[in-house]
Amino acid sequence: MSGQPLELWFRLRGADGAIGPGKVRLLQAVRDEGSLSAAARKAGVSYRRAWQLLDEASRAVGQRLIETSQGGVGGGGARLTSSGEAVLREFQQLETVLEAAAEPALRRLANLDGD
Repeated sequence: MSGQPLELWFRLRGADGAIGPGKVRLLQAVRDEGSLSAAARKAGVSYRRAWQLLDEASRAVGQRLIETSQGGVGGGGARLTSSGEAVLREFQQLETVLEAAAEPALRRLANLDGD
């Protein structure tokens, strides 16, 4: 991960392998919860679906986005890799750029509604 904003990690080519808001929310939940099962519950998806989504995201980026540790007495866990953290940063930058670009159009539309 080179850290350059808006790299082509976010492919706009359909659902297969693309990274979008749902997968990013799941990555954020893994970061926040430290557990894939807790992240899945927070995101409102099954554990199996969470694995599928994160696997698709990892394939889209070409790098693992999370690391897991097996359970046991102390319990297992999940954490983002440095690539996973980079994807979150990149997506947040992309959202900021898109929101700034859309703001003038949204203001114009709001003015049309008032007419």
